[in-house]
Amino acid sequence: MNRTSTCNAQECLVSVTAGSIRLAGNLRVPKKARGVVLFANSNGSNRDSSRNRYVTQVLCQAGLATLLIDLLTPQEVAADRQLRHLRFDIGLLSERIVSAINWLLENPTTQHLGIGFLGSSTGSAAALVAAAEHPEGIRAIVSRGGRPELAGSALSRVKAPTLLIVGGNDIPVLRRNQDAIQHLHTEKQLEIIPEATHLFEELGALEEVARLASQWFEQYLTPAHQPALP
Repeated sequence: MNRTSTCNAQECLVSVTAGSIRLAGNLRVPKKARGVVLFANSNGSNRDSSRNRYVTQVLCQAGLATLLIDLLTPQEVAADRQLRHLRFDIGLLSERIVSAINWLLENPTTQHLGIGFLGSSTGSAAALVAAAEHPEGIRAIVSRGGRPELAGSALSRVKAPTLLIVGGNDIPVLRRNQDAIQHLHTEKQLEIIPEATHLFEELGALEEVARLASQWFEQYLTPAHQPALP
């Protein structure tokens, strides 16, 4: 992947309380931030992945703050590697996303910013469920190789403009996204990255994902395009 120029931003480690546990995260806020994007990933190790770090850099250059958060604790990640059960617990993941939303709304650095979601895998479904439950607070959603169909009936209640990005060679996930988008009754779009697979590891694929996500958030999340809260 190509390197991008350094974004002038303040970055810090944060801790988000979710029920009886605490979730670790990385908050990055550029000067004069125009919105904040919460990354919703179902695997706790994704906070440190080079793919997510690259996308945060692109969003930062667009003037967007980012919160990369582990939705599972290290102990839960270890258990999930064996049983693969927690990553599919959409209710649990969505509850933790709501906790992260509340944290952003209470944090002095981000409380004035509109909130968007960037979800991947089952984290996309959890983000959509959370957005359906808080339609007044979520401005825009991007799903990257996600499983939106797992959001079930919540899809029809999502109000935020939603972009689904899928690899053209990720056939099972592509079909699920094609079905799920029919149940969204909001501004929506399906973008297919030709010849890309699930993790967008092919040359130029992740760069295209980051470009599309940045454009979507600039269109629907930033102040010039934000609708007034009810």
